[in-house]
Amino acid sequence: VGFEWSINSTDSWDARYKELVSYVKVFGNARVPSRFSENLALGKWVDKQRIKYKRWQNGYTLCIITKEQTHLLNKICFEWNIHDSWDARY
Repeated sequence: VGFEWSINSTDSWDARYKELVSYVKVFGNARVPSRFSENLALGKWVDKQRIKYKRWQNGYTLCIITKEQTHLLNKICFEWNIHDSWDARY
């Protein structure tokens, strides 16, 4: 019937990244709320990127984020730790 049973994680990452780029164009930042009602999957994905990056910084080798992915996210001014940036403003 032509079903594709496996999903390429790179394709899925690229698709979410494109959604994030669109979000940045509309809202002017990459701080997608965890429970973004217009796109719940994007909010969860953004949280997951921060978790992966933090794990990578702490030396974990599983579920790491790639250098290319961090470069692309940095390119759109992705904030890796939104709690620190919030505290710095107040």
